Amino acid sequence: MSDANYIPREEGIDHTLSLMREGYLYILNRRRSFHSDIFETRLFGKKVICMGGNEAAEIFYDTEKFKRKNAAPNRAVQTLFGKNGVQSLDDKEHKLRKEMFMSIMSPEELEKLIIITKEQWQFAVDKWRQMDEVILYDEVQEILCRTACQWAGVPLPEEEVTRLSEDLGAMFESAAKVGPNHWKGRNARNQVEKWVEELVNNVRAGNVQPPKNSAFDQFVRHRNLDGHLLDTETVAVEIINILRPIVAIAIYINFLTLALHYYPEERNKLKSDHTNYAELFIQEVRRFYPFFPFVSALVKKDFMWKDYTFEKDTLTLLDLYGTNHDPNIWDNPERFNPERFANKVENLYDFIPQGGGDYFMGHRCAGEWLTIEVMKVSLDYLVNKMEFELPKQDLSYSMVSMPSIPQSRIVIKNVK
Repeated sequence: MSDANYIPREEGIDHTLSLMREGYLYILNRRRSFHSDIFETRLFGKKVICMGGNEAAEIFYDTEKFKRKNAAPNRAVQTLFGKNGVQSLDDKEHKLRKEMFMSIMSPEELEKLIIITKEQWQFAVDKWRQMDEVILYDEVQEILCRTACQWAGVPLPEEEVTRLSEDLGAMFESAAKVGPNHWKGRNARNQVEKWVEELVNNVRAGNVQPPKNSAFDQFVRHRNLDGHLLDTETVAVEIINILRPIVAIAIYINFLTLALHYYPEERNKLKSDHTNYAELFIQEVRRFYPFFPFVSALVKKDFMWKDYTFEKDTLTLLDLYGTNHDPNIWDNPERFNPERFANKVENLYDFIPQGGGDYFMGHRCAGEWLTIEVMKVSLDYLVNKMEFELPKQDLSYSMVSMPSIPQSRIVIKNVK
């Protein structure tokens, strides 16, 4: 007699359309209806296990039980991640590539990023003062594109700034789209990869010299386990895996602005105690608002967890948004409350807006520290270094469209 429990199963042939209709809430809705942090369904014609909660996150990031190779849907690879990027690697190969990314997250390099971000924000605010109105999301993408390229050591001609920021934005905006919007992201990736590949070839030919210890410098010189340099295509993919996520912080900065608008009492707290309260506010924005809906992996080998059987090669999704809104973890999770982080004990598996687990050994986003620092600088400008008005507009955001961006992309005017 088996001791295995049956994983709750969603009946039906395929539920891909339900996923597209419910977006960020798809997994959370079923976790609630099944009264279970795990259930089985069918998506994209495949059997899929969906999980959420801190215990599920801990097992999901166990590299003995789950692997990333071939786990991401091809549409995400062709737009968001690129082929052979760090997100798709496992074991020793992943560890070595992840070390390459973490090497540029040193305190010295992060301080350089902060300085560059401040300079680009000041440049932008000076420009906005001459404009009748500003579409914040688009303008911040340009701020972050300039910042990312300067920090990573990627030469960016001024006439290419708008095009590159739009192309990098299209990569993360199109991964879950269909039709022309999806192909826009694929075309953008192809164009940017080709451009970066040319830069890599120029560096290796000695025609271009990136700043010493910059991401570009280190990635071009990085060697695989076999001692060979990364191929040109992979270097380009990984350089983009620096640039694209930094530009994507524009989504969070829109939500910073939205939170300041809807919770005006928070602005006073930030003004009176910005140094300490800013991080609480930022973490709550990252917890409260939608960013990544879920992440995927494949079962590495048969195993049992909580008497549930996981079979090798089963696609498994971890509910990031739902875990950040789990009432078993968070008191009143649908309430915006930065002070919940004041006495929060750090846990690698319950606060996972950009993934969970260990930064150095696991698949947690290498750029999470970077994200927080960029948001700190941006919040300081929004609260302390500029004044602006929000005219009447549609500030709603979708829980279905992924990624979610306020409908108006946040228009501001009378910048001072």
